[in-house]
Amino acid sequence: MSEKLQKVLARVGLGSRRYMEEVIAAGRVSINGRVAQVGERIEPTDELRIDGRKVQFQIEDEIRRRVIIYYKPEGEICSRNDPESRPTVFEQLPSIPGDRWVMVGRLDINSTGLLLFTNDGELANRLMHPSNEIEREYAVRVMGEVTPQIKKNMTEGVVLDDGPAKFESFSEIGGEGINRWYQVVVKEGRNREVRRIFESQGLKVSRLLRTRYGTVILPRELRTGRWIELDKNDIDNLTKSVELKPRQGTGLFGMAKRRNERMQDKPLAARRGGYLRQQRRDSEGEAQQPEQRRDQRQTGTENARPDQRSDNRFNNRPVRTEANGDNRFNNRPVRTEANGDKRFNTRNDRSEQRTDRSEQRNDNRGNRFDNDRNGNTVDNQNRGENKFAPRKPFGINKGFKKF
Repeated sequence: MSEKLQKVLARVGLGSRRYMEEVIAAGRVSINGRVAQVGERIEPTDELRIDGRKVQFQIEDEIRRRVIIYYKPEGEICSRNDPESRPTVFEQLPSIPGDRWVMVGRLDINSTGLLLFTNDGELANRLMHPSNEIEREYAVRVMGEVTPQIKKNMTEGVVLDDGPAKFESFSEIGGEGINRWYQVVVKEGRNREVRRIFESQGLKVSRLLRTRYGTVILPRELRTGRWIELDKNDIDNLTKSVELKPRQGTGLFGMAKRRNERMQDKPLAARRGGYLRQQRRDSEGEAQQPEQRRDQRQTGTENARPDQRSDNRFNNRPVRTEANGDNRFNNRPVRTEANGDKRFNTRNDRSEQRTDRSEQRNDNRGNRFDNDRNGNTVDNQNRGENKFAPRKPFGINKGFKKF
């Protein structure tokens, strides 16, 4: 069974179909040694090369169809690459050797909930195309009062910049005060369609969560930032809704099946997106810094050291000086010979006497020993005594007779 060349190249993961058409038109692609043309079909037995390098491929009907559910957190964007280096939904997906994941629909950076990914491009296109009228269900938290007239307007249809739009169903599901939750269903996947319908009635959406896409419902055991793969029955129901034939070998086997069963029993912890949260903290910190500096200027502690600021409980004590009379040490009268107390004034004299005695002891210790003429050490105090007797020289005794 043959397949279009640009479709095969895009499925392998070399680029989009439009980009692959440009590559083919530039003469960089060859089939069985000849230059290929745009729109040409390729058979499983053909040899495919790009810039002289062989490309391994399979016909789409022979590839096992796979579908996964991803619980998108707030702060991730629905794109493969972002010039601002923000986190993307593709970073958390499992690898798929020799193939690529195709995203079914989009959610904006502030929205959360169910996202579908599949390796079947035809299935993804049919799920997203408006002519198939696949339902998307959302849980929406709205700031403001939804009157019966507003509800009627949104269910009958409102006019947006890109045409009329409406909710297929609208129901209230809870909430208190000015923030209330509603469940809405749309059949088109236009950009920010749900938010724009509410904004047309003067209402603001504070949270938006997608809970269903077609026949696939967001599982209760799936946590934020985690994914789970669908089994054969769920994939077949999804393909039947867009009139596609099921494929052989579809479903979970081995370790993948056991992983899904284990996740249902013990769900993984939520992995919440932190980009927007960190961005809010940074903006709040920048907003608070000028106020803190203004308060410091008013209190005179902007350039003060930590030990001089008023927030140090140990340094809040009043300074004791002679002026306020509360320093018991500084206000103590000076003791001199004039007032009859000589204890403190005689300390210097005593220290000088101790220094003289120590110097005298050092001199006596240095002159205690001297050397006499023969090199013997003699005590200066007892010069008549030989403190250390001279040792006998080594060598042969002079009285020893030779043989």
